Amino acid sequence: MARTEVSGVEIEYQLIGDGHHTVVLMPGGRMSKDAPGMREFADALVVGGKRVLLWDRPNCGASDMCFTGESESAMQAQVLVELVRQLQLGPVAVGGGSAGARTAMLAAARDPAAISHLLLWWISGRVLSQLSLGANYCSEPAVAASMGGMDAVAILPSLAEQMVRNPRNLEILRGQDVAQFIAVMERWADAFVPGPDKLLPGMSREAVGRLVAQAKLILTIETAENSVPADFRR
Repeated sequence: MARTEVSGVEIEYQLIGDGHHTVVLMPGGRMSKDAPGMREFADALVVGGKRVLLWDRPNCGASDMCFTGESESAMQAQVLVELVRQLQLGPVAVGGGSAGARTAMLAAARDPAAISHLLLWWISGRVLSQLSLGANYCSEPAVAASMGGMDAVAILPSLAEQMVRNPRNLEILRGQDVAQFIAVMERWADAFVPGPDKLLPGMSREAVGRLVAQAKLILTIETAENSVPADFRR
């Protein structure tokens, strides 16, 4: 494993293989790069001649927590683009599921020159899916902070792995102003509020359309029927 600092955030990552073209893989949720199946997926790509970057997004695994950006996925996308350029990996293909898919798409929209292709699965959409994600990622920590301060956030089961694998995260959480932290959760939650122009959390139909027009999308969608809008299942 290796660590590097990207815009003040410590990131843990692993490069596997020595192929010319790099594929970045990300699991869903706030799971780490060690999530079941990720290493096996990476090894299969290496056998096929690829180099693979596995990394813990901010707020996942052993990387630092970070509470900037318009949404959590947008913040992770910015860090991903900066990490790719810092490691001089060249244009990369990015694969991700659910939260990983959101990060991948936002990164490609942010910096098309850094990302050549997208391989996406478990794309979250529709009203109930988005609202439940907003409640899980944003409402729970905001309520905990309002009732017990940042120490209450630090003991949430959803953040247990991050606390164990990176002791710095306890210091980072305790350093957050409670009111400001709640404001960030409010802002991040807005990405999950459905709207007529929102095809996916944090992405408008226009933004997704640009990615399709750039021929970056290779879609492998394995998800519940009601998770993805009908006009996006293809």
